[in-house]
Amino acid sequence: MEMACLDLEGVLIPEIWINFAERTGIDELRATTRDIPDYDVLMTQRLQILRQHGLGLKDIQEVIDSMSPLAGAREFLDWLRERFQVVILSDTFYEFAAPMMRQLGYPTLLCHKLGIDENGMVEAYHLRQKDPKREAVKAFHNLNFRVIAAGDSYNDTTMLAEADEGILFRPPQNVVDEFPQFPVARSYEDFRQAFATASNRLLRV
Repeated sequence: MEMACLDLEGVLIPEIWINFAERTGIDELRATTRDIPDYDVLMTQRLQILRQHGLGLKDIQEVIDSMSPLAGAREFLDWLRERFQVVILSDTFYEFAAPMMRQLGYPTLLCHKLGIDENGMVEAYHLRQKDPKREAVKAFHNLNFRVIAAGDSYNDTTMLAEADEGILFRPPQNVVDEFPQFPVARSYEDFRQAFATASNRLLRV
């Protein structure tokens, strides 16, 4: 049996922090794991900026409520779910993801949680576990699933390496250059073909 594991931001939905940066005009919040591979460094920087500007969870959720999935994402996800068991593995937070999950038809999502104080300020973040995307793939292997994983950034590469097949979707060139072993899809049509090709390879094993 085959499991498809997908990253969320940059693969199915726009980057939340980039959209929030554009709405607030705070350029420092545009940084993502495409720019800063160390997630702890990235999130520490984000929380510090939020505190400096007095921005809380409500401010971020208002931006998310105005966002939509990437064009073609829902159709691709429906296609994928007809052919695979599908799980979204993301470094976003449940407090952020709910509006997007509704628009995507409520796929299964494994991600993290935020610590919110009594004033609605984001005071901490709580990872589900260390290297959670890779550990999820390992767990699916232990359940006798073969895994095809896809993502767009540095924080997806351990998941892709652990999977039986890994695919990069619309990655930045620096990620392509550092991880040439993974095929690259630039459109959802290419993405469908990459999954079909990966599945056919697994069937021959």
